[in-house]
Amino acid sequence: MIMAAGLGTRLGELSDLRPKPMLPVCGAPLVRWAALWLRAQGVREIVVNLHHLGEQIEAELGDGSALGLAVAYSREHGQILGTGGGLRQARALLDDGSDAPIVVVNGKILLELELGRVLAAHREAGAEATMVLRPDADAERWGSLRVGPGGAIVGLLGALREGATPGEPLMFTGVHVLQPRFLDRIPREGPQCVVRTAYTELFREGRGLHGFVTRDYWWEHSTVERYLQGVANVLEGRVRLPFAERPLRGVAASAKVGAGARVDASAWVGEGAEIGAGAEIGPRVQIGDRAVVAPGVRLRDAIVWDGVRVERDAERAVLTG
Repeated sequence: MIMAAGLGTRLGELSDLRPKPMLPVCGAPLVRWAALWLRAQGVREIVVNLHHLGEQIEAELGDGSALGLAVAYSREHGQILGTGGGLRQARALLDDGSDAPIVVVNGKILLELELGRVLAAHREAGAEATMVLRPDADAERWGSLRVGPGGAIVGLLGALREGATPGEPLMFTGVHVLQPRFLDRIPREGPQCVVRTAYTELFREGRGLHGFVTRDYWWEHSTVERYLQGVANVLEGRVRLPFAERPLRGVAASAKVGAGARVDASAWVGEGAEIGAGAEIGPRVQIGDRAVVAPGVRLRDAIVWDGVRVERDAERAVLTG
């Protein structure tokens, strides 16, 4: 399941135009990157929950057939149901009665994680739920988790199991593997946070909750600054995305670059884009398909969405039209 129903409030005015999973990175929105990652890991059936501007997400992925996938949608009408309520509502689409594990990924992230290793650890531990965790300097700020010897989670949201020897503070990546019975722990009604309900209940029982710690690339794009930095990370080669459908930097063959224009090696220029004479593009600039940069304009650390015409200099900005 790709969790894609968030309101995107920390994106400010960008969220009025697109839901967070539709933020473009090198020619593909984040929700498509999530689907491509799942496909690369062997997953073929995907459920996506929708709320804010969900029609954009459905238009992007369709029924999944163009990607070799089967995509179904869980539409959250009226109110957003949260990470727990969203899973609860989608259960009929997720649980086929076989007790096969359910993989959940947040629709706002890019990652390099090898899912097969997580599934193997989940099965070996006999876990009911396995949370993918990572070290982070702000882990304590967001409510850190701790893992003891053998991978059992011994610290959750400030609670520490008695007598436990915890390791370093960790944060939840938004990727987890669940047995269908875990969904029974989510309260039956209303919006719910899966960590503060189902995970907290499982933690208190003292068994069945496993943590998989990764140091592979992971980035979430919840704010304008994080979105800009996430694109910069890709353009500077800090992440390997072997499942990418398009090159991760460079000028597309159908783009036009005017005389005297300079395009930095760390820039991405999409199909049909036009760079005017004498313009300076980069470093760390993404120019969307069919976008136009006027002559002499200088862009640095910027993202230009598809079809936008840019007529003035910009730095550390997302240009949306």
